[in-house]
Amino acid sequence: MKRVTIIVLDSVGCGAAPDSHLYGDEGSNTLSHVAAAVPEMRLPNLAGLGLGLIEQVSGIERAERPGAWYGRMQEQSAGKDTTTGHWELAGLSLEKPFPVYPDGFPQVIVSRLEAAFGRQILGNIPASGTEIIQRLGDEHVRTGSPIVYTSADSVLQIACHEAVVPLETLYRFCEQSRAIMGGEHAVRRIIARPFAGTSGDYRRTANRHDYALEPFGKTVLDMASSAGYTVAGIGKIHDIYAGRGLTRHVRTTSNQDGIGKTLRWLGESFEGILMVNLVDFDALYGHRNNPEGYAAALMAFDSRLPELIAALSPGELLLITADHGCDPTWPGTDHTREYVPLLAYQPGMDQGRPLGTRSCFCDLAATVADYLSLPERPEGTSFWPQMASDGLA
Repeated sequence: MKRVTIIVLDSVGCGAAPDSHLYGDEGSNTLSHVAAAVPEMRLPNLAGLGLGLIEQVSGIERAERPGAWYGRMQEQSAGKDTTTGHWELAGLSLEKPFPVYPDGFPQVIVSRLEAAFGRQILGNIPASGTEIIQRLGDEHVRTGSPIVYTSADSVLQIACHEAVVPLETLYRFCEQSRAIMGGEHAVRRIIARPFAGTSGDYRRTANRHDYALEPFGKTVLDMASSAGYTVAGIGKIHDIYAGRGLTRHVRTTSNQDGIGKTLRWLGESFEGILMVNLVDFDALYGHRNNPEGYAAALMAFDSRLPELIAALSPGELLLITADHGCDPTWPGTDHTREYVPLLAYQPGMDQGRPLGTRSCFCDLAATVADYLSLPERPEGTSFWPQMASDGLA
């Protein structure tokens, strides 16, 4: 069966990239620092595929006979966020970073937002989403004014209490914001951040919705769907690519939910691409400086990896990688500019070999296009010929 499953372990970087000093991230290493902070962490299945053999990865067992081809990839796009990482994984690299707002949004944007919403906004500062609803939640409930905030990422977030502002209204605010934030202010994502609860105990709900920029060019997802293949996205994939190139998608509530849905879809018969994002590493542990939680999430994924491998049919290709780093031991709570791991597996492999350091995340997209024999080719250098020359299907 010609099907490639791409599992993106969101933020599981594997060592500072050569240009990490430009981002204040020189010395960061998500995987190795988590392993050092939690010495009891064991990843036998990932290690068995060759994770511990990747350059700059320490604290993870080194396999004598790796079960997968292994290496690392360096991002070429300007930035270190989810969108740039995923777009480059799909074959598009960005020369200019998305805009960020360390001092909040300019007055011209605030005025346009308030005119569109028909009410004033609260906040307009960079903030933690969980903290700002505690700080401004009472005023929001009293006035109905939406809480607008940003972060170190290129993002505009709108938080509203579900009992005060209906979800449909919040989503409309986000759609209006997406139209306003164009040109030089084209942030990569507008995010609806609904919350519930009472004063002193506000909490975000699962009804988050992202409004991403559409990719500026064709991705390997577009190319595969145009060629008649099924292209399915699990988790944040639909939001990251603004639905472009996808023929099917499903949202998830957690890593475990994402793995369960991946297993169900692997049980179906279709050819093409199945792309999965597992976000808990980043959202719950990386940004919250929680190496213990990060290690537990890695071990939980590792324990499910044999199920994923067993669900593959002969000829299928499994690619495991990441989109950036988010070292939970690093100062601050931002992503970190790192290499990302690369593991490539097919059922029946005898022994994997090194893929070295790939100069661009686009190499993954080029490999997918090569494997599927797509008539169009994205950026990047395919490593499929290396694998195919070793007798793989």
